[in-house]
Amino acid sequence: MTASPSRRHMLGATTSALVALALSLSCLSAAAQNQAAPAALFAEPTQAMPQPPEVAARAFILQDLSSRQTLGARNADQAVEPASLTKLMTAYLVFQALKDGKLSLTQDLPVSERAWRTGMTGASRSFININSRVKVDDLIKGMIVQSGNDATVALAEGVGGTVEVFVEMMNRQAQAFGLKQTKFANPEGLTAPGHLSTARELSIIATRLITDFPNSLPYYSMKEFTFNGIKQGNRNLLLFRDPTVDGLKTGYTDNAGYCLISTSKRPTAGGERRLLSVVLGAASPEARANESQKLLNWGHSAFDVVKLFDANQPVSTAQVWKGATNSARLGRTQPVVVVVPRGQAAAVKTSVTRNDPLLAPLSKGQAVGRLQVTLNGQPWQTLPLQSLDDVPAAGWLGRAWDAMRLSIQ
Repeated sequence: MTASPSRRHMLGATTSALVALALSLSCLSAAAQNQAAPAALFAEPTQAMPQPPEVAARAFILQDLSSRQTLGARNADQAVEPASLTKLMTAYLVFQALKDGKLSLTQDLPVSERAWRTGMTGASRSFININSRVKVDDLIKGMIVQSGNDATVALAEGVGGTVEVFVEMMNRQAQAFGLKQTKFANPEGLTAPGHLSTARELSIIATRLITDFPNSLPYYSMKEFTFNGIKQGNRNLLLFRDPTVDGLKTGYTDNAGYCLISTSKRPTAGGERRLLSVVLGAASPEARANESQKLLNWGHSAFDVVKLFDANQPVSTAQVWKGATNSARLGRTQPVVVVVPRGQAAAVKTSVTRNDPLLAPLSKGQAVGRLQVTLNGQPWQTLPLQSLDDVPAAGWLGRAWDAMRLSIQ
């Protein structure tokens, strides 16, 4: 029987509606897939992790930046006064401004009375003169090497226009990093109501600084800096004791005690390995250095490094729906490295979990699954897997065809 014109019209309209619905569902599914929550910055230690040494400090945390694992911690989420460790966030925004072209290293910035007076508070100052102009490069060295409060405020005013605006920028950046307990009241770290952070969140700021702006590390490894004829040494004693230490920042106030964030990079069979330790509330400059060295030495000696995959090496291949191609290679754009207790490298196993069905479009680097790492059959670490390929969406017919195929699976 031949359908009437009106019936053919209704069938055509129904088919078009189904196709449109399929395409709409395709877009919604892809959008939901692309909005998956990001993975945590560091994996937490498991019960199988060796116990860290005793550390004479109020709080500490030791992170492996190569594998993104937390190796040990105590009181890492306790809110404390960050003192001059605050300057790590100030530095992050300064290096961001340099990257964006809002500042240049050779640019001269004015030294306001406020910057000069802040430098007169306490012992941390760069001896910059009121109403003078100082190059950004020298102000950065003054902030990092000398921990100069005056140089720090001059940079904050140069980036934000005013200290108040810059502090708002600091707190917005803390929110962008996902920090829950960190709140800044100034850019230099002097004691102020509500000016707080934690060992864990300070480690995140430090990690983001050296990851996003590796060009900042040469400043943090400088042992001394001379300005206005006054030479001052870096207060990070580990720079003078351990050649593998190349940063990062000291801090002190009466409330905070003696604090140190230090980072050390040493070669291993799996490639260079970087550790970052945060020690808060030690009793003296010598104590914060000794306790930090103890943590770094333990972190480097108590673990084996296992390189599972090279950067951009496919871990598996997955089917992709509604795409111009029907598959994508899965892996990571950085080497896949884990650390395990010394002598247990042979007990590492991996498995892959995908966010099936994978729907185009996919972008290279987009998280599309997880690599599960076990040690002796027990969960050890979970790492996000990324698409190693760009997979654009197929034409409307291809998307509609895959949508109907998916609907009957």
